[in-house]
Amino acid sequence: MDTKSLEIVLDVAREGSFAAAARRHAIDPSAVSRTVAAVEAALGARLFQRTTRRLSLTEAGARYIQRIGPLMEELDRAGEEARSFGATPTGSLRLTTSVAFGLECVVPLLGAFRDAYPALSLDLLLTDANVDLVAERVDLAIRLAPALTADLIGARLMTTRYRVCASPDYLAGQQPIRDPADLADHPCLVFTLPGFRSRWLFRDRSGAVAENPVRGDIAISNATALKAACLAGLGPALLANWLVDRQIAAGRLVDLFPDHDVTATTFDTAAWLLYPSRAFLPNKVRVAIDFLRVRLAN
Repeated sequence: MDTKSLEIVLDVAREGSFAAAARRHAIDPSAVSRTVAAVEAALGARLFQRTTRRLSLTEAGARYIQRIGPLMEELDRAGEEARSFGATPTGSLRLTTSVAFGLECVVPLLGAFRDAYPALSLDLLLTDANVDLVAERVDLAIRLAPALTADLIGARLMTTRYRVCASPDYLAGQQPIRDPADLADHPCLVFTLPGFRSRWLFRDRSGAVAENPVRGDIAISNATALKAACLAGLGPALLANWLVDRQIAAGRLVDLFPDHDVTATTFDTAAWLLYPSRAFLPNKVRVAIDFLRVRLAN
């Protein structure tokens, strides 16, 4: 029984359908069905219960999947370890990050990454959901958070900061904003995440922290769209430094409080590099981490 057939059986179990497994392997669903039938015939046991509406594991199938899953993962790791001794990283790297961070920080680096590692293909998954790295076969993730949780493995990529910004056009037609308390008189653009909509925290150079209420009649769920609304002159917004530093340097946005640290939740936040296993770091993941650190770390 070849390992490719076992991979297909595992994916049918994970996805819950022949069609989804077929899409993952870029083959016809009928080929998946034949592969599963061949594995069942070789085992002399039915692995899946098939009805017109759903597909489920039999008791024998559940036990079989439970046993072969770790074995297949170990085979993958052994292959990656053997290949890592080569000078050139090859294969496919599956990387995930948030939509905004991906568009702003990762996509501009794709050309340089391709030039540096021409034998390595990149599968970039942009999503604001925290995907399961193992279930989705993700090699490397970048997540924005105050700290790593205990079940995740990784390291800090870059420290993140927040700035309250507004466009010059907005500021030209409004009451002056000289102090964080002045924001109460302005319709702010707010992020829909919990804690971002009603008040922002400001820390001055002496370390004193003040909580200032904000009001906003426009709430946006995507950070890139929030920046676009800010650039369009719709009001002040709390935005991450990696999202607005270039616009501030170009004069398209104004940092309203450069002498303050600002946040909606906690002042200590970062972008983290995460990977699914501490047992072995494939060469393709290692070079990607080094590449991102050189270009993004601060």
